[in-house]
Amino acid sequence: MSIKLTDILPKPISRNDDFFSKESVSNAWFEGREISKVVETSRVPPYGNRKSFIPRHSEDFGDGGSFPEIHIAQYPLGMGQDTHVNKKSNVVALQTDENGKVKYDAIARLGHSKDRLIHTSLASTKNKYFTEDDEDIAKPNEEEINSTTEETKKALEKLTMSKISSALPVKHAQKPGDPQYIRYTPSSQMASVTGQAPQQRIIRIVEEQTDPMEPPKFKINQKVPRGPPSPPPPVLHSPTRKATAKDQADWKIPPCISNWKNPRGHVVALDKRLASDGRGMHETQINDKFGKFCEALYIAERKSREAVEMRGQMEKRIAQNEKIDQEAKMREMAQKAREERNKVKGEALVDDEDYEDMKQRDEIRKERIEERRRERAIARKNPEKLERLKHEQERDISEKIALGLPNTRGNGVGTGETQFDSRLFGKSGGLDAGGINDETYAVYDKPWKPMENVQQHVYRPSKNTTDPYGDDLDKVIKTNRFVPSKGFSGTDGSVQRSGPVQFEKEDDIFGISTLFDAVKSGKKRGNNDNEGDISSSKKSRS
Repeated sequence: MSIKLTDILPKPISRNDDFFSKESVSNAWFEGREISKVVETSRVPPYGNRKSFIPRHSEDFGDGGSFPEIHIAQYPLGMGQDTHVNKKSNVVALQTDENGKVKYDAIARLGHSKDRLIHTSLASTKNKYFTEDDEDIAKPNEEEINSTTEETKKALEKLTMSKISSALPVKHAQKPGDPQYIRYTPSSQMASVTGQAPQQRIIRIVEEQTDPMEPPKFKINQKVPRGPPSPPPPVLHSPTRKATAKDQADWKIPPCISNWKNPRGHVVALDKRLASDGRGMHETQINDKFGKFCEALYIAERKSREAVEMRGQMEKRIAQNEKIDQEAKMREMAQKAREERNKVKGEALVDDEDYEDMKQRDEIRKERIEERRRERAIARKNPEKLERLKHEQERDISEKIALGLPNTRGNGVGTGETQFDSRLFGKSGGLDAGGINDETYAVYDKPWKPMENVQQHVYRPSKNTTDPYGDDLDKVIKTNRFVPSKGFSGTDGSVQRSGPVQFEKEDDIFGISTLFDAVKSGKKRGNNDNEGDISSSKKSRS
């Protein structure tokens, strides 16, 4: 069991804490004094987190110095701060007049020169009367005027002579001043040694003669070098670490190679050469007029292209119009020639009496030709429709009424209503013949027409049993449809062909193909002869 010292000692009877109190201290100096002075410190961030901390007050430093990691001007406890240098105070010293009263006009004179006249009293606002005996307005006497004039003259002469002497290349020797005499009495300390009383002496002091050619001994205009500035704040670095390969590569300094001489032939990388040139250090400024010039060129080029295109279109349109006019003129000329030829031919072959009959025959012929063309077109596209049309051309009107078809002939009946046969409504035939379900989607389940049927109807008409002219089908097939009624001169009628158009090779009248063959064979033959000559010459040499 441990025993403390406080447990053994008795309790104190009196306390000495109030040594500086008023009861125990009789000296008046201790009155109002603080017992202890506590240094107040503000909250400072820890080391490493002081990036945004700026010490501005003395409490930020506490009882220590500046922070080396903060790179700004710091004045801990006010040290180094220029508080009184080049600082003027606006406080005016207290001044009194001869009567002991405070002179408040000193405040009005603040900021003005001492020779400036400033009125600050009440007497300055009132009229002042002077007498002849007043000293303030009395004129000086002759002696004062002469003495002031002589002093002014000497001062001006001194100034002018100093300027003239300084401008001369060789200065005259200055006149020495008058000698001075001084009575010298030595001290009486040596009387005990020599046994004699000290003797007085008269010393004559003369100013030393100066050499006018002597150069100046002192350099007045010499500039004194400025003292060293305050040391920079210390920079704290992080602890050393091992350099990586990238750091070593960055620290590698390339050799210095001149831009004019390279006797060893070193190769400098393009980026290194540009970096040494210093082009990337400054910003290149381009004049705005280059952009305006490029824009003007672009607009001019576009306008020129549009003009060229418009000119080409106009030329093309003019050429097209000229071509159309020329074709119209040629067409008119051909029409006139055709009319003249027909007129001459009609006058020579046709009489006036047979002209009407010929005109009627031509109209009938045109109608027949148009009807045949229409039938061929219908037969090519829809042969069944042609058969139906032929069947209905001469059909009785009563049959059409029975089938519910409209009466297109009219027959004097202007009702326009459709007439039906009532006997047809009692029959159900055809309603369910070939009907299918509405939901069935079988539109494209089979081809529209079989290929065999299409091939059969390309160059042959369909055979219809109901057609009254169906017996002539074989006759129509066997007829040579593509043989003209009148043959051309120079053609061979014995040649058979299977289609409407058949091509044949043109005969070589001038023998151009044989000429080309002869030339090709001649070249080959000439090459063979040359080879034979070369071989024979080799044999003869050997």
